[in-house]
Amino acid sequence: MNKEDQIIKWLNDELTPAERNLFEQREDFELYQAIVDGGKEFKASNLSEPESFNDFKLAYESKNDKTRKLDWFKPMLRIASILVIAFGVYFTFFYGNLTQVQTLASQKTTIELPDHSKVTLNADSEIEFSKKDWNNNRSLNLNGEAYFKVAKGKTFDVITSQGVVTVVGTEFNVKQRDNYFEVQCFEGIVSVTSGTHTEKLLAGDTFRILDNSFSQDKISILKPEWTSNKSMFKAVPFKTVLAEIERQYDIKIIAEDVDTKRLFTGGFMHDDMENALLSITQPMDLTYEINVSNDVVIYGKKK
Repeated sequence: MNKEDQIIKWLNDELTPAERNLFEQREDFELYQAIVDGGKEFKASNLSEPESFNDFKLAYESKNDKTRKLDWFKPMLRIASILVIAFGVYFTFFYGNLTQVQTLASQKTTIELPDHSKVTLNADSEIEFSKKDWNNNRSLNLNGEAYFKVAKGKTFDVITSQGVVTVVGTEFNVKQRDNYFEVQCFEGIVSVTSGTHTEKLLAGDTFRILDNSFSQDKISILKPEWTSNKSMFKAVPFKTVLAEIERQYDIKIIAEDVDTKRLFTGGFMHDDMENALLSITQPMDLTYEINVSNDVVIYGKKK
């Protein structure tokens, strides 16, 4: 979940208990709450009615033009001061308390959390967590895909915009991309909640929600294949494959006369772009070319 969505959900009281718990751990939560409470109390200055029209006229004529021009501006100054404070809190709130780690297209990285749990981020992914309160609240936000090796200890929550994954100590992979949410358990037990679906996964179990359709499957691998520079897919729309190859090679793909909803099973390596393109186009009876701007065009008919 990105930062703006998190604040909006907080203001609308739409955060899950786990999300609210992480949100309230921020150092600036009390200050932010105070500003919101103060905003509720803001109101325009009281007005008084003159006793007669003559009183009103005399009072009106006693004010000079400059004063009259500034009267309307006073409430605007008060509003502006609240907005300035709010923006200051906004930047402090977002950038002052949380630790953020982000990968760009074609990048991967592994980090160690304060409890020695390890997180490997796939390309174009991001996590954020409160380092200060980590020992009391092992919880982080994920946008993208990551492989976790969780040290034993208190409950560990991975919060995404499409679901929450809860464990104690285990190895698992979480993928959250647009309308694609998938959790693979490699060791231990994982609890997954997404909407009305709650499942406990054992080693080898997969939980997937793709375009609002729920499914479960089995895997025999010992860790995610993308950590070995190989992306694999099983019955996913071709557009999902195209999005992943764009992330892994930092390229733009244009599909012409291609049914991107057609299901694809297969994969590609991350070390050679042309071999990767062949791996995804040949099984679908497609072809491709790389144009002068280094964009890739995939065609639905042989040229």
